[in-house]
Amino acid sequence: MDFALTDEHRMAQKMVRDFSQKEVAPVIKGYDRLQEMAPFVLPRMAELGILGICIPVKYGGQGMDYLSLGLACEELEAVDTTLRVVMSVHTGLCSMTILQWGTEEQKQKFPLVPLARGEKIGAGAFTEPGAGSDFGNIQAAGKRDGDAFILNGEKMWISLATKADYAVLTVRTIPDAGQPHQGLTSFIVDLKSPGVTVGDIHGKLGVRAGSTGWINLRDVRVPAANMIGDEGEGFKVTMSAFDSGRYTVAAGAAGLIRAALEASVAYANERRAFGKPIAEYQLIQAKIARMALEYDVARLLYLKAGWLKNKGIRNTRETSAAKWFATEKSFEAANEAIQIHGAYGFSDEYDVERYMRNARGAVIYEGSNEIQHLIQASYALGRRRDKPLRREMPAYDPDEWQAE
Repeated sequence: MDFALTDEHRMAQKMVRDFSQKEVAPVIKGYDRLQEMAPFVLPRMAELGILGICIPVKYGGQGMDYLSLGLACEELEAVDTTLRVVMSVHTGLCSMTILQWGTEEQKQKFPLVPLARGEKIGAGAFTEPGAGSDFGNIQAAGKRDGDAFILNGEKMWISLATKADYAVLTVRTIPDAGQPHQGLTSFIVDLKSPGVTVGDIHGKLGVRAGSTGWINLRDVRVPAANMIGDEGEGFKVTMSAFDSGRYTVAAGAAGLIRAALEASVAYANERRAFGKPIAEYQLIQAKIARMALEYDVARLLYLKAGWLKNKGIRNTRETSAAKWFATEKSFEAANEAIQIHGAYGFSDEYDVERYMRNARGAVIYEGSNEIQHLIQASYALGRRRDKPLRREMPAYDPDEWQAE
């Protein structure tokens, strides 16, 4: 068992840290106040290769492994959650889903290569106004029309909805399939197609410097060749996408715990009360010790999931556990950081209030933590066992992934 990072891991980590700390950190507070995404973020992440970090070189990516993806997400969210959200939806929900389920043509020509290069931006559009955790209640529908499908419906709470060029989305194409989760099919949809309208959602509690919106489909004609997986496999495709998305969320949440910890340590050593730094008081020390422990646990959980991904081993349980633990503890860490900062933590003069607002959403999206409880219970009770998928997430092979 080796816990050491490779030179390649450290290189990726430093590159993403330099970008987020030097280029984004100085301006993120202003964009959070404006509730706007910094216009340079997506082009710069594309230029640095971050958007395709774990996609093979032959498909336009950097050919790094899934651990590198996790390390990148940790560094991004240590500055602001909105940066990690880009990786969750563009890379996790969209590109990695195509890598796993797409045909070779979809991977070599359209649309994986431009997504991995960052020439195009992708999103994952699964949630609906009445279908979040209750994914079987999807109302968006697709009807076959010759060599195409006609799609109608609405997707809600979609990150990058107004920034993305393409979205992987799931609709119901077989209305009488039996069980609610059956009869679903996933597609790659060009969001510039006739009949597609998108819009932003404002007034969010957190992730304000990011893009969250809705996608409306009205008689949108999508070629059958854009289907991801086979017709009726949409539930499996989507759950696989969540395995990738939850991994990025877990890694990012570890970064937020670290950011709350570092901010608390700096403030506790600087702030004096009753004649000495507050870092000398045991109640403050207890809060900081707990953050440090929870950061270590969160990081180990996501690194374990990333290691399993590298080996090509199904990691639904491990990824769920990592997401559940890290997101809950990131919210608690941000809350404790505000307490340590006192009244200053209640204002946006310090970053910790933004950490808390941002952390609150992660216990809801990518499968609420109540759903993660149920997943973990079903595994522990022996009521859930992973069955082989027709297309598993490919294991990391450096010789193959880094070949031109």
